[in-house]
Amino acid sequence: MKRRRFLAASAAVTLARPAIAQPAKAKPLVFVPQANLSSLDPIWTTATVTRNYAFLVFETLYGLDANLRPAPQMVEGHRIEDDGKRWTMKLREGLVFHDGSKVTAKDCVTSLQRWMKRDALGQTIAARLDALESPDDRTLVFRLKKPFPALPFALAKTQPSPPVIMPERIASLDAFKQIGEVVGSGPYRFVASEYNSGNLSVFTRFDAYKPRNEAPSFTTGAKRALIERIEWRVVPDQATATAALQTGEVDWIEIPLPDLIPQLKKSRNVVVDRLDPYGLYPVLRPNHLQGPTSNKALRQAMLAAIDPAQVMQSFMGDETAAYDAPIGCFLRGTESENAAGMDRLGGGRSQAELRQMVKASGYNGERILLMHPTDQPFYDAMSQVVAAQLKAIGLNIDDAAMDWGTVVQRRAKKEPLDQGGWSLFCTSFPAADYLDPLSAPALRGNGGAAWYGWPSNAKIEALRDEWLDEADPAQRKRLATAIQAEVFEDVAYIPLGNYRQSAAWRADLTGHLKGPVPLFWNVSR
Repeated sequence: MKRRRFLAASAAVTLARPAIAQPAKAKPLVFVPQANLSSLDPIWTTATVTRNYAFLVFETLYGLDANLRPAPQMVEGHRIEDDGKRWTMKLREGLVFHDGSKVTAKDCVTSLQRWMKRDALGQTIAARLDALESPDDRTLVFRLKKPFPALPFALAKTQPSPPVIMPERIASLDAFKQIGEVVGSGPYRFVASEYNSGNLSVFTRFDAYKPRNEAPSFTTGAKRALIERIEWRVVPDQATATAALQTGEVDWIEIPLPDLIPQLKKSRNVVVDRLDPYGLYPVLRPNHLQGPTSNKALRQAMLAAIDPAQVMQSFMGDETAAYDAPIGCFLRGTESENAAGMDRLGGGRSQAELRQMVKASGYNGERILLMHPTDQPFYDAMSQVVAAQLKAIGLNIDDAAMDWGTVVQRRAKKEPLDQGGWSLFCTSFPAADYLDPLSAPALRGNGGAAWYGWPSNAKIEALRDEWLDEADPAQRKRLATAIQAEVFEDVAYIPLGNYRQSAAWRADLTGHLKGPVPLFWNVSR
């Protein structure tokens, strides 16, 4: 397949710099995020850009270090009793919300209860929970029906839907409606008065925040806000963003296009490096509730038609060392990696075989709506390849162009296509979620409570529950293999690979922390 080219002529566009006349110490850090920040509720959506903003503004009870090991963050620590079924946690002193109110255990309880209604791992905890209590302002008690050793990891998870803590008055709102006010207790405040979706998001240092004493490591330890003001600027054209980074109008690009990286590496004032060692895990997600994609046999034909290697090549080009394809449900090199069902993936069948699979499924030319975000270069490329390969086997693909913000809003709709619903969309998860079955959202088969697409598969759920309770590594590997086999039999989703992207920033910025989230604490000029 011919490599898709993104690099366009760089327009002479100057980005607004409202602080350019200020002293150097007050100069804002200008960041170009991978997408528009269209939703401000990290519980309502799993959009990665919302997760990234959440870690500026909110905190979690535990954090993860660079090796993804949990450690206390908002809490001082925990005590485990009753054979692992009772966990007592105590909040550390000095926690204050951005509105000036003190963080209490009741805020934490209410926030976690809201999170458990939406998040897949939170739902796992809820199913094992007898009670979550706050006997005093600084104490939380989890009383479990059976042991759950992964509790600190679950309370430290980064994506999707991190279990962030909000004031009780906000967290008590309906979990299925977006919050209207952003109040966290993290190192930066969200400046609502300057928010302009599609253009600008502003964060300022929260001077009442008290960092921990430990050395920072990913989301654990001391979160020291060394930059006074951070501006997220949406720049849809990557060539423009690249030019702005080279001239100093932009300080940091989250994910520059691979085509543009050689250009950036030639600039002596720019650093190009990989901050996320795991990268992203892109998938094509079908709607299991509505339309033609609710037909398992048709989903199997789609799985067989889409060649992950061609999808990865469409935007990674010759950088073959920076991506893996094809890939199963778990990252290569992990304990859970296995070969079950890999023969079902695309790239090895003739068009005649694929068309016969479509015919045998009973498909009769019904419209299949692919949500295609044209403002996201990586997803744009994925969607173009997917649309072409599915059309080639005779599917009636409605390749619906829209921006990513619309995809984020529309994918929550469970209605039929003629009522604003959808059939397919490409997205990416932080690949660190796919080390094992614990927190991988696309693996779940819990129906209406599952991640967008809502597959219902009791076998996957039973296997995952068994995996959670199993301690023996050999048995866990057996169960992970069975999960993958069932995921590919049912086609809960179609894995498109694993790519490890680089970031780029001005050379005068230092202190970046490694991990699956772009972090702003510890960064200084």
